[in-house]
Parts: sequence; C-alpha cells; structure tokens
Amino acid sequence: MILPLIVLALVFLLIAIRQVGGFRFRIWQIMLAGAAAVLLLGQISPADALRSVNPDVMLFLFGMFVVGGAVTESGYLRAVSFRLFSRAATPDHFILLLIISMGLFSAILMNDTIAIIGTPLVIWYAARMGYNPKGALLALCFAITIGSVATPIGNPQNLLIANYADLGDAFTPFLINLAVPTAINLLIAWAVVRFFYPPMKECLLPPEPEPAGDPSLARLSKLSLGIILSLIGVRILAGFFVPVSFPLMVIALAAAAPVLIFSPRRKEILKKVDWRTLIFFASLFVLMQSVYQTGFFQSVIDYSRMTTIPLIM
Repeated sequence: MILPLIVLALVFLLIAIRQVGGFRFRIWQIMLAGAAAVLLLGQISPADALRSVNPDVMLFLFGMFVVGGAVTESGYLRAVSFRLFSRAATPDHFILLLIISMGLFSAILMNDTIAIIGTPLVIWYAARMGYNPKGALLALCFAITIGSVATPIGNPQNLLIANYADLGDAFTPFLINLAVPTAINLLIAWAVVRFFYPPMKECLLPPEPEPAGDPSLARLSKLSLGIILSLIGVRILAGFFVPVSFPLMVIALAAAAPVLIFSPRRKEILKKVDWRTLIFFASLFVLMQSVYQTGFFQSVIDYSRMTTIPLIM
C-alpha cells in the first residue's frame, strides 16, 4: 500500500535534485521511471494504467504542440513578435509587452506550448534589445505561469478542472473570477523583474522586421490561430444560448487539422512535437492513479469530499 507513496516521494526528490552522481536526469525521464516502477511492482494493473491516462488532456496538448510547431517553423511567430516588440521605446516597455503578450498567449495556447516556442524567441530578442537574458527568461516564466490561470485551456490542471467540474461553458467562470487577479499579478511580475534586473536607459531594436520564412505554413498557422479564437467564442456563446457544448480538446484538434492535412511539412512538424512532455503527463497520470488507489489522499482530504484523481493532481 505504501509503495506508490514511496515511489512518489522519490520522484519528487529526483525532480528537485535532477542529478545523481555523474548522471543528470530530465523531468520526463524521472516521471516515466516512477510510472514504470509502480507497474513493475504490481501497484497498478496495465489496464488501470491505460484507463488513468486522460485522453482530453493528451489530445489537447498534442493539438496545441502541432499549432505551436507550425507557428514557429513558419516564422510567423517571429514576424508577429517583431511587430509587437518594435513598439517598445525602452527596456521597461519591452519587458511589460513581453509579460502581457506571453501571458495572453499562454491563456489561449496553453503555457506548455508557449514555454517551448517562446524561450528561444525571448533569448533572441533580449540579446538584440540590450536586456539581460536571465531577466527576460524570468519574465517569460512569470508570464506563462500567471497568464495560464485565466482560462480553462491555459494549463493542463485547469483543463482537468474544467472537464470534471460542472462549470457550464467553463470559459466564462474562469474569466469572471480570474481575469482581474491574473492582470494584477502580471503587473506585479513586471515590477519584480524590473526591480531585480534593472534595465538600461535605451532599447536596442533589430534593424529590420523578420519576414515569415514559410508563407504557406504561415497562412495555415494564421488559420489555426483563427480556429482557436473562433471556437473559444463559440464555446462561450453556446454557454449562454445553447445547453450543448463540445469537449475542450476539440479546440486544439480542430486547430491542428489544417496543418496536419494541408501542410507538406506535416512530418517535420510532427517530429518537432514535444513528445517528452506528452510522456511526462501520461506517466504522471499512471503514477498518481497508483497513489490514488492506496486511499492515502482520500483519507487526508475526505472532510472536503475531494476524492477524485483530477483534484489530487
């Protein structure tokens, strides 16, 4: 009964230290090892392990990773970011635009997606605008973490909550309750980054805009982003006028469809999907289901009736 708890504790410990002797481990490897351990030790059956993996989360992540890959590989993201960041007159303004824009993007495209496609972009712009790359990366971390809270598709945890809770269209309750706190915290994040990484007086901008490297894929990327925004709008309106809604994963899969169907570079984009993150989440579901079956967390939080695996996660 306690073996899954021991495995979970070891997983958390390894995630914290990341290195044992001369071996350095990635988070997805540690989580995969934890899931494999509870399977091999007989703490969860293969059938239960398969059932524990939430298809909505996995398919949503896959779809968003496809869209993110298309936006990046087409050069469309860099072209859009130039138009945005070229408005910055000072490094202060640059960091503010960075935090607000990445916060908004993470609320729409999920924070995992923005973390993957935004990191090299932020480093590139920070170097060319004369801002400390460490400060810019911290700003990105704050932005995608805070911004993702505002919508049910901002992060996998929110997606689980939206799928299992009776929230109607899900977007409206999230935005009503979390939009203002999210905006306030984004501004606080800007102030914190500015305090610890004070900028120079002048902002150095790239001399010329970055054109989209693959116009055809860029057009498909625009279509995918338009589908995401349109389906979010439809989902919200349906919550007010029609008592029928569609799963949130449909938003991501519909957005990925144009790229997977029409782009000749579909194989290249599929290769660039962050499969490691998908492995991490699948392993996380398996490990946590094994822990859930011990009854430990249910006994701890039974007073509040929070006894389902999504809430424990």
